[in-house]
Amino acid sequence: MGKQYAFYFNSDSCSGCKACQIVCKDKNDLPVGILWRRVYEISGGDWTKRGNAWIQNVVAYNISMSCNHCEDPICVKNCPTTALHKRKDGIVLIDESKCIGCKYCEWNCPYDAPQYSADQGVMTKCNLCYDFIEEGKNPACVDACPMRALDFGELKELQKKYGNVNEIHPLPSGSITKPAIVITPHKNSIRSKTKNASIANREEV
Repeated sequence: MGKQYAFYFNSDSCSGCKACQIVCKDKNDLPVGILWRRVYEISGGDWTKRGNAWIQNVVAYNISMSCNHCEDPICVKNCPTTALHKRKDGIVLIDESKCIGCKYCEWNCPYDAPQYSADQGVMTKCNLCYDFIEEGKNPACVDACPMRALDFGELKELQKKYGNVNEIHPLPSGSITKPAIVITPHKNSIRSKTKNASIANREEV
């Protein structure tokens, strides 16, 4: 594998403040309804009465997610006009001059990363702030995070530093597209499946 830029996300550190989401929207001048980075609030579990006491077994954590610039991007494979393409550095981009707004990429992406712009009539998505990267800077979302829950770099280096986990409940299996992301799961995510945890702020994302 050649160079593959990637994100790192530490769910254990994320407070759900949405600074990453806001700075992304601001930098890219995104209209209402389009979010290239989303912060999902995951919650589940309940309270049980034990004698006179109520015992909680609640799970709650956040996931900050954008396009994962996958190693095996299904959006690129299914784009009928080759508007979606993967650069040599692993960044997946959309050539708007070729895009016909058919939404095939949106339908195929397991992370809902590509989003249709009604104003432009084309698909849009996170571009990993490639303009910042070319200037030697981090993506805007990384530097905006007050908890330093986000990091950026080459996938191999991030894996050496943080491990090889690339999925967290309720995200899809990383085996589908080999997402270029490394995740430190929140401790509650281990119990989330048994506690029926799901996205609590779906109307926002």
